[in-house]
Amino acid sequence: MNKAELVEKIADEAELSKASAERALNSAIDNIIKAVTKGDPVQLVGFGTFSQGKRSARVGRNPKTGEAIKIAASKTAKFSAGKAFKDSVNKRK
Repeated sequence: MNKAELVEKIADEAELSKASAERALNSAIDNIIKAVTKGDPVQLVGFGTFSQGKRSARVGRNPKTGEAIKIAASKTAKFSAGKAFKDSVNKRK
């Protein structure tokens, strides 16, 4: 499912116009990004938690030459699925 298909599903199920559904989805995504960027986790009960993770600096290899290269430390976005989401995927009740 892509974003356009998701917007269409939201519009149908919430009885909204597609434009309203897209604005709502974009707003939710934007606010999740802003919160995680600040370092705050976003927990959606029954769905999961978006949070920020850290990657340490490390040494990697250029696959073409085999030369060692330094990879800088960085931040990453993480998602942990909630129990209800996991159970749904695994068809448990």
